[in-house]
This record gives sequence, C-alpha cells and structure tokens, in this order.
Amino acid sequence: MEKVWLKHYETGVPHSIDYPALSLYQIFQKTAELYKEKPAVHFMGRELSYGEITAEVNSLAAALTDLGVKKGDRLAIHLPNSTQFPIAYFAALSIGAIVVPCNPLYVAREMEYQLKDSGAETIITLTRFYNMIKEIQPKTNLKNIIVSNIKDYFPGMLSFLYTIAKEKKEGDRVELAGDDYSFTDLIKKYAGKKPPVVEIKPEDRALFLYTGGTTGVSKGAVLQHRNLVANMYQVKAWCTDYEDGKEVILGVLPFFHSYGLTTILNLGLLNGGKLVLLPRFVLEDALKTIDKQKPTLFPGVPTIYVAINNAPNLEKYDIKSIRVCISGAAPLPVEVQQQFEKNTGGKLVEGYGLSETSPVTHANPVYGKRKPGSIGLPMPDTEYKIVDVETGENEMPLGEIGEICLRGPQVMEGYLNMPDETANSIRNGWFYTGDIAKADEEGYAYIVDRKKDMVIAGGFNIYPRDIEEVLYTHPKILEAAVAGINDPYRGETLKAYCVLKEGESLTDEEVIEYCKKNLAAYKVPKLVEFKDELPKTMIGKVLRRMLREEEEKKNEADS
Repeated sequence: MEKVWLKHYETGVPHSIDYPALSLYQIFQKTAELYKEKPAVHFMGRELSYGEITAEVNSLAAALTDLGVKKGDRLAIHLPNSTQFPIAYFAALSIGAIVVPCNPLYVAREMEYQLKDSGAETIITLTRFYNMIKEIQPKTNLKNIIVSNIKDYFPGMLSFLYTIAKEKKEGDRVELAGDDYSFTDLIKKYAGKKPPVVEIKPEDRALFLYTGGTTGVSKGAVLQHRNLVANMYQVKAWCTDYEDGKEVILGVLPFFHSYGLTTILNLGLLNGGKLVLLPRFVLEDALKTIDKQKPTLFPGVPTIYVAINNAPNLEKYDIKSIRVCISGAAPLPVEVQQQFEKNTGGKLVEGYGLSETSPVTHANPVYGKRKPGSIGLPMPDTEYKIVDVETGENEMPLGEIGEICLRGPQVMEGYLNMPDETANSIRNGWFYTGDIAKADEEGYAYIVDRKKDMVIAGGFNIYPRDIEEVLYTHPKILEAAVAGINDPYRGETLKAYCVLKEGESLTDEEVIEYCKKNLAAYKVPKLVEFKDELPKTMIGKVLRRMLREEEEKKNEADS
C-alpha cells in the first residue's frame, strides 16, 4: 500500500524517527539524573522525586541480584498502579531481567498458567494476594516471593488510618513464611547500594506481555527493549506539543496492560513527567484527582470517558487542565468524543494498537485532520495494508474490507512458547492482527471489528461495531454491546445488550425501532437485553465472548 498517509501527518510529526540504541532502563537513568529534583510519582497524596525513585530502584535491584536474579530471568510484577510498580519495573530491567506484568484481578488458575508459561522464578506481589501465590507456588517455578502492602507508600497519617481500618477487618495482615521477603525491608537493607552494571542491548527481551485473553487462551507477546523504546518515541512524536519535564499524566490505565505501560509509565518516566497514579478507576476519586493534580495528559478508554461525561455534578470539578487524550482498547463513539472535548476543552482522539505492537500503531492527529469513526493514521515508521480474510495474500482495494496487517519497529518478536501461533501471525515480516478494517484514499484506517466477532446472519457478514455506534447515539443508552448468538434458522442472530443512563427506561421494542430507523434491515438486532453493567476486561474492553457464553449457559439450562 502506498504511504499516502504521510501527506496527512500533522505539522511537526516526523515521517521517521532516529531511535536511541538504549534500553528502557538506560533512558530512565539519564532522565532521572536530569530531573532528579522533580516529582516523578504521586500516589495517594505522597510524591517521590526522580532522585528518590532512583534510590529505591537501585536498592531493590541490588537485593534482587543477591537473591540470584540475573539477566534473562523472568520476574513477575503482580501489582496495581502504585509507587511500587515503577520501582519494581525499573529495578528488574536494570539487571536485565524480563518483566512479566500480571493482572491483579486474576484468580489462582489464571495466575498459575501465566507464571508457568512465562517461567517466572521471582514475583513481587501484595499482601492481599500472598496466600493465593503461596497456594500455587508448588505448581510453578517460583523461588522468590517479595511482598509489599499497598499502604507502604502512603503518606504517614493515611497509612496509619488504613492500617487501623484493615486491622478491624483483618484483611491485609499476613505472616510471611521464613523464605519470603518484605519489599520495604529489602529496600531498607540494601539502601545506598547499587547493582552491578549489566550490559543490556536494544534487541534483548524486556517484557512477556500477556494478551487479555478476550477470545481464548492468553498468549505471551515477547517484546524487546527496542520495541518499547520505539513505541514510546512514536507516541511522544504524535503529541506535537509534548514538553519534557513538564507533563502530568493521569495513570488510571493499569500498567500490566501494554496501553497503560507505554502511554503512561514509559512515556512519563522516560521524559521527566509526573505520574499521578490511581489503583483503579473510581469516578469520584478520578474527578477529585483531576481537579487537584491538574493532569495534562489522560490516556484512557471509552468507558472512562463515558463515565466522566455522565458524572453527576461534573461542574463541581475543574477538569480543564486536560490537554490531550488518546483513547484505545475499544471503539470511541463520536458522541462520547465530542462531549468530552466540550467538557474539558482538550483533544480526545481515537487510536489503535495491540499488546503485540507495544501497543500503539495508529491514531488520529491530535490537532490535525480527524475523521470520526477512524483509528487515524499509522505512527512514524509504521506501515499497514488490508488483505483478504480468506488467504491473507491479496491486498484489498481502497474502501474494501479485509484483515489489517502491520509492519514497524514496535512489532513483537513473537509469542512465547507458541511457534505455530507466531508463524501464523507474523508472515513475511507482516503482523496479521485478526482485526477487520478498511482504508480510505488519504490513508486513514477504520476498524470494522474483530475477525472473530464478525456475525454471519442470514448470509450477511455483520460487524457489531456498526450497530453499537448507532446504539450509542440513543439519548437514554449509556453503554452498548452487540454479539451474535446461535440461531437454528439464521445461523446466528444479533442481540443487543444495553446499559441505560441513571433514571431512564426503555423497552426492547423501542431499541429495535430506533435501530430500524438508522440501520439496514439485516443489521437490526432481533433481541435486546438490559443489563446493569457489561462484562469488561480491567482495561475497559467489552468481553463479547462472555456475553456469548452467558447465552450458551442459558440455552443449556432451558434445554
């Protein structure tokens, strides 16, 4: 495909970037020295400067070295967004270990799979997860368990109050086994020490980043330092008014996910920004934090922006500091984008990426030409093409639908322990995403849907996103998802799942009638279900697979 998109880059975005031949830690080290007096992380009211964070990173790295962790070893980080995460992350990377970020919401079975598959021998976790980790330890390769408490980096009085509350509930008190370690005790013990210098090359492995598993078994994407460094520089270049040492980034997207890791942790701490961390998205907490901390960048997902748009008493909070937001992980409805920009005065643009691509590959220009419903243009040094779904060999004409394939410096090495999956996904230097898309004459790409989410009903290929876009325009609907469910006559039939705005009411017939007015007849859902909430990943992506599984269970129960 001709690189027509380059003509439509926003002024100031380079066509190509000269990436430094450095590891993530080496870049952090240089940045931390340059901004050592500036705040690096704000968490629950306590700030640590770059100098303070660096001291903690060095101490933990020295401790890990003494525990036998060496270059190439796998270290699992099983933490929510908190001060502990960047300390653990850069400590591991500084000694050449491979980081395995783990979802704190995982149950024992999911954790066991990820630890076994990654080969992790060391884990850094929280007290609240300690008993689960001990339970599965005999089934894994874990040798070192390092435990922190979420309150360890709270300011003094808040830490005291939190401790009292938890003691009443007896929820956070654990006795560590004799061969396990306290995170804070290790840092104190090795205070002032530095680990030995380890040579880390750009092509060395940095992360085993597990896909969300929304369509099946979670796969470990192997990402090298150069992949993550490249993607951080690409995202930074896209934000043409990004200022080193001055940005404040709201960190509510989880760091175990590639999106939060790159657009918040890496982008922020590798360029002298301040991270304002929230362990999870709670609407009132987020609004209070924005009001007080004045973030300039706010990477997020549509569900977060929807919640803020519909917040009661939104006018009580000053959210005008927000300048740039790139939305990912799920389609961004146009109405959500427009309302959020009206509320903040900032720019909210839709982007696109995958765990396998570090993750960002596309985004709409922040200040340039944007196209509603489009994921925008590819990042610098990134190419894409649309190929036929059947063979993946024939490039589709402009405007025609097919599978989107990508090529660029941010694309992974491959899948861990899955040579067949790797060979199927990376062919002749191109990564086959499994997403269905089309391109226009200016190079803007449009994701139609996941290949696996396509519904074939009555002989028509139907993509749920088309219908969801319409449902989001209904004034009474807060969130919507559409999935194909088994139908003995049509093969599959469309069912819409709707979450209504507070205080509103709708009937099935009203939803279907609304769709009839705005969609071709074959795209109109036959069934409607109203739900209090939609099943989502922690990042905010709707799990259509779970909706389909719920339907299958209902059918089994009925039969």
